[in-house]
Amino acid sequence: MAAKNKNASRYLIHLFPLPALAVYVLFMIIPVFTALGYSLFDWHGMVRGDFIGLKNFVTLFTDPQLSGLFKNAIGHNVIYFLVSLVVQNAAAFYLAYLIYRKYRGAEWFKVIFFVPRLLSLIVVGFLWNLILNPNFGAFNALLRTIGLEEWALPWLGQTSTALYAIILVNAWYMIGFGILIYLAGLQAIPQDILEAAELDGCIGFEQIRKIILPLLMPSITIMTILTFIYSFEAFDLIFAMEGSEGGPYYSTDTLATLFYRLSFAKDGASSAIGLGSALAVVMFVIIASVSAISLYLMTKRSNA
Repeated sequence: MAAKNKNASRYLIHLFPLPALAVYVLFMIIPVFTALGYSLFDWHGMVRGDFIGLKNFVTLFTDPQLSGLFKNAIGHNVIYFLVSLVVQNAAAFYLAYLIYRKYRGAEWFKVIFFVPRLLSLIVVGFLWNLILNPNFGAFNALLRTIGLEEWALPWLGQTSTALYAIILVNAWYMIGFGILIYLAGLQAIPQDILEAAELDGCIGFEQIRKIILPLLMPSITIMTILTFIYSFEAFDLIFAMEGSEGGPYYSTDTLATLFYRLSFAKDGASSAIGLGSALAVVMFVIIASVSAISLYLMTKRSNA
């Protein structure tokens, strides 16, 4: 009887993931296939027309205006990813290393830098809009106070700085999460390896380059993939700071804001649902394929 109950419990355990699987299928899998289905039909407002195959995709890539907006947006997504990868991850690793080495006050870094992650991204965007305001913003006032008046610029109002300002705000928001990931990786490194390296005279930057970074590859892989996904899904912060047009003059426009305008604003016109769905499918293919290939290559390299 006891053995029978044990077997029943063993099978019951396999049912526990079902609620999470049902939510995943309902909100992730079904919308993906629904978007794929919508993208293959002609649409007149909310009315579905004839089956047109890949015509919406062809329009997206060949229409002069749409293809121009698409190239502009995906270029900004690439810049978003590269700058975030360097700035955000380098800063997160450095701060995680300080905490790991337990320098004085290091524990405060963990609290201070994770606090922004508790806020809504819309709230963060609104607050930084005020801070970076060219007339009364605190950031420009600080620059003028310390004698850097020539650096007091309309950061969100000119095309050359708006995207980078948003990327740095996003890095400030996400850095706490990166610190936790890198700190967990550092704490998983066996102490005897580091002590043996120090006995051999391998300390400081040399120890980081030869010992810590290779052993930290699983954390670096996770952060690289997540940074790529977040960069190609970037919407909330841009919407809060520059609106759905990705201003000024589309200088902060990304695939997500372009998708919003195609699907829910004037850019899609009467074919909004078809074109928007086509762009959503393209975004899914880009994110899924690049993430899968990167994960495979980086895992293979770390296991070599």
